Amino acid sequence: MNWDQIEGKWKQLAGSARERWGILTDDDFKTAAGKRENLVGRIQERYGLAKEEAEKQVNEWAAALKESARKVSAQIRK
Repeated sequence: MNWDQIEGKWKQLAGSARERWGILTDDDFKTAAGKRENLVGRIQERYGLAKEEAEKQVNEWAAALKESARKVSAQIRK
């Protein structure tokens, strides 16, 4: 799933992000608004991570979303 798709579906996907980064507040998620750089910044700030580590976590989360969406699509086609 690319970031345009994540941004467009942010309200639906924020729950998954909340599970991954439980320290982030509702305001953090509203501020992030599906924007990659905003989410990275919030994670960096709240978790005290280097930017590179926060970016790595966000990239892994996005990749997991993409894989999950691929599996759902494959199941629907069956």
